[in-house]
Amino acid sequence: KPFFHFLPGSTALSIATVGCNLDCKFCQNWELSRGSPESTETEEMAPADVVQAAVQRKCESIAYTYNEPVVFTEFVCDTAAAGKSRGVRSAVVSNGYIRKPALADLAKTVDAIKVDLKAFDDRFYRDITGGRLQPVLDTLVNLKSMGVWTEIVYLVIPTLNDDAAQIRDMAKWVFRELGPDVPLHFSRFYPQYRLKNLPPTPVDSLERAWAAGRDAGLHYVYMGNIPGHAGESTACPDCGKTAIRRIGYQVLENRLVHGRCRDCGRAVPGVWA
Repeated sequence: KPFFHFLPGSTALSIATVGCNLDCKFCQNWELSRGSPESTETEEMAPADVVQAAVQRKCESIAYTYNEPVVFTEFVCDTAAAGKSRGVRSAVVSNGYIRKPALADLAKTVDAIKVDLKAFDDRFYRDITGGRLQPVLDTLVNLKSMGVWTEIVYLVIPTLNDDAAQIRDMAKWVFRELGPDVPLHFSRFYPQYRLKNLPPTPVDSLERAWAAGRDAGLHYVYMGNIPGHAGESTACPDCGKTAIRRIGYQVLENRLVHGRCRDCGRAVPGVWA
């Protein structure tokens, strides 16, 4: 899962339904997001069944992902509550397009939320996703006030949301509104769904975005979908030593000790145990 500061190296049981409240032209799971229960092979499971499946597979968490968990928020809340009673945590992978009361329900039960920030441009949201930008920004600010561990993923799409000035503005907004310790992931786009006419994101575009995030004062900026790149690993903001070394989602080395850098002792925010 795209959580670098939440139980790294552990296993999550991933579940999904069908449907989404956005219509992103680049969706990589469009068969689920645009599907219907009648057209999709599904299995009926109660919240307790999901938790039992996680326990049997020795998963430390349940991830609600692939399609948009906002469309089955009630089930997420019930399952997360059932998981807590058995020591199984819950992480939501979401587009963040959700009203505050429903978000508050999620915040009471789940342990982490990853928000896809599609762009820092309302026109992009309207034209490419069918939504609006401000509700997602509101969600991020609300998550901070609700105390839920949050990470942000920004998929860099050539010609559509890769404008250097917009990315700098977005990074500054994250620093100003959410603080320097929110992990920000810049991920590489690959042609999908209705955007097959665009090329994969050039690596240098991602590197410029990564640099913009760090220049804005953010401590934990990452690059995704480029296995083996140094931008996948966690570095200590104080001493600069590698605290967690990764290739893709695989953790090769975790040098944190009780959430602190082994070399200088600085606390690294996250959920580590």
